[in-house]
Amino acid sequence: MGTITRQDFIDSIHDALQYISYYHPPDFIRAMHEAWQREQSPAARAAMAQILINSRLCAEGHRPICQDTGIVNVFLKVGMDVRWDTDQGIDEMVNAGVRLAWQEAGNPLRGSIVSDPAGARRNTGDNTPAVIHMDIVPGERVEITVAAKGGGSENKSRFAILNPSDDIVAWVLSQVPTMGAGWCPPGILGIGIGGTAEKAMLLAKEAILEPVTIHELQARGPQSRLEELRLEIFDKVNALGIGAQGLGGLTTVLDVKLRDYPTHAASKPVALIPNCAATRHVHFTLDGSGPVRLQPPRLEDWPVIAQDSQAHSRRVQLDGITADEIRQWQPGETLLLNGALLTGRDAAHKRIVDLLERDAALPDGLDFRGRFIYYVGPVDPVGNEVVGPAGPTTATRMDKFTETMLARTGLLGMIGKAERGPDGREAIRRHGAVYLIATGGAAYLVSKAIRAARVVAFGDLGMEAVYEFEVEDMPVTVAVDAQGNSVHESGPREWRMRIADIPIVR
Repeated sequence: MGTITRQDFIDSIHDALQYISYYHPPDFIRAMHEAWQREQSPAARAAMAQILINSRLCAEGHRPICQDTGIVNVFLKVGMDVRWDTDQGIDEMVNAGVRLAWQEAGNPLRGSIVSDPAGARRNTGDNTPAVIHMDIVPGERVEITVAAKGGGSENKSRFAILNPSDDIVAWVLSQVPTMGAGWCPPGILGIGIGGTAEKAMLLAKEAILEPVTIHELQARGPQSRLEELRLEIFDKVNALGIGAQGLGGLTTVLDVKLRDYPTHAASKPVALIPNCAATRHVHFTLDGSGPVRLQPPRLEDWPVIAQDSQAHSRRVQLDGITADEIRQWQPGETLLLNGALLTGRDAAHKRIVDLLERDAALPDGLDFRGRFIYYVGPVDPVGNEVVGPAGPTTATRMDKFTETMLARTGLLGMIGKAERGPDGREAIRRHGAVYLIATGGAAYLVSKAIRAARVVAFGDLGMEAVYEFEVEDMPVTVAVDAQGNSVHESGPREWRMRIADIPIVR
């Protein structure tokens, strides 16, 4: 029996987190590619193409798949007979590995974890602590699953305790449309059934880390009630027509994974957790023979897809753009942005709105008149990069600031991901503004369009500071036009009707 040393454990966690930051699981890539090949919606197909192109670029360049490099989830099965050589506990060693991974000089990852979550919400700087789940099991090995879960998908988690006679499928179908597109579909739905409230949530989280196998299940047919539910939920969720990025299309989920556990006779706890287009996880085992060195997947596992965004896109010059110009844009239209835009997320918006409400001046050089703002928190650059991966964040979180921003700053437009809520759409309509989306899950690809970057204000906020980006042919889609019409309503509605004429979408 070997001995697992402190350094072997830490190095393995470190290497695994770097590995999953730039390598999608090959089963996920195969499923996404198959969905792209089947897709009939031009907007959804283009979004999936960007996700696949981005994934290959990240695998080649060893840079993060998404700017949101996630909150670390670690699941451990520790053998009772494992021998250790360490002066630290397992939690300390996991967090030491996380710290090393996030501070890797060649591929620094974005710190997204804040302490004092109900108060100051200060960034911990190194993405610690991880969320750790541990089971003690027979044996002489430690089995480890490492995942990095993005905030956009985690925020769309759902839970309910149903009555024993309630229909699980009906509940799932009632929840998925309320999740919007902030979880960056197409992805995977994990569903936990039974146990207690926290057990159901844990089952759902573990379920989304299983391999994508829905096509194998379809081919052989179900052999249990859970497999019947998987197939039924898979077909019925895809029949909702939500599609990639919520733009409408044939594929909303690539797989549905279920786990269950015995529960109280009076209860039926059900949890739903989605995994996004930046699905990141890996499984490995430590047996005392040294640290794990994960083998890179073959680049042949990634399809080669040409990005054809220019042929059918309107090229837009942002410098000097007018309200009359943006009134011509239509929901679902693709644009290629050129020129200067500003950035900002939750923390920057709050500071700006607080200043405006006190009639205080904005920082020198921060002028939104006639300009666009991009909701983004980029990864730090390396080498000759202007900026690291810089994909969009969920725009709905900015809805509460939108009226003030449009009314008080002269802002013309916004860029993010996912839909806008009723308040955000009404503010856009009232002020004749516009909302565009970049593809969530294509952060490295988006960063290639950024030619220059500089901090304009609030540098102390780190990745949430306000930058000015100079962009060249940055691909976006008109999501809410100047009249308040939303592609996230019209797209899924159109494809839901189309899919109704297709017996089963597979």
